[in-house]
Amino acid sequence: MALSPGRKAAKAAVAVAVLGGMSFGASAVAATPGPAAHTASAPASAVAVRSASVHQRVAPLPQVVTQVIGSGTVDGHRWSVALEFHPTLPEGYAPPTPPGGATTPGASSLLCQRMYIGGVRIDHQGGPWSDCQSVTGTQDPGVAGELGLWGLHDKGLSGSRLLVSNPEAAVAYGVVSLSDGTRVKAATVSVPGTVYRAWAVAVPDGLTITAVDQYDVHHHLLSHDTGWH
Repeated sequence: MALSPGRKAAKAAVAVAVLGGMSFGASAVAATPGPAAHTASAPASAVAVRSASVHQRVAPLPQVVTQVIGSGTVDGHRWSVALEFHPTLPEGYAPPTPPGGATTPGASSLLCQRMYIGGVRIDHQGGPWSDCQSVTGTQDPGVAGELGLWGLHDKGLSGSRLLVSNPEAAVAYGVVSLSDGTRVKAATVSVPGTVYRAWAVAVPDGLTITAVDQYDVHHHLLSHDTGWH
């Protein structure tokens, strides 16, 4: 996912699976025995065709997994955040070339963070793959530890905004304190079968963040960040 000026890395003190509520539901379909075999052997080409057909039924193509992380209403507008996991790199996706021209070894999948306010996707101007990053399968640890503030105006610095955390595995929930004294809590939601996870809250226009705290399942404080304004 491309970093915005309103986004920074925020590693928790304790290391933490993941886009909440999706599942990889690929079910195998057993081949049904055919009629009794004839005495004459089938041509090799026919056997190959039948074998390929059975393989296609047993191993369906990978599917995109989408997990809603959070949703609600802010400043009268509906908002939502979802993680979208592509087991294989989608057609048309070209990973950005890092400095020096090197590419990330083993990056075979794609993870996207889809954020909407009032029906408009944040960063949609960047094309269909904005806020996406290539990852190594379902267990890439490099995604964890990011915390970002996103919005439709002024690069997330004003207007209605979304604070999204991609925490370490130990983080069970986050609590965001706002300048009007409000404290908003959000649970970490995971993408089943992967280590990708997030929690998200909405920040109303005119308010600032005074603190972001993250806790484990036993309510122990893991991180305290006051650098958001």
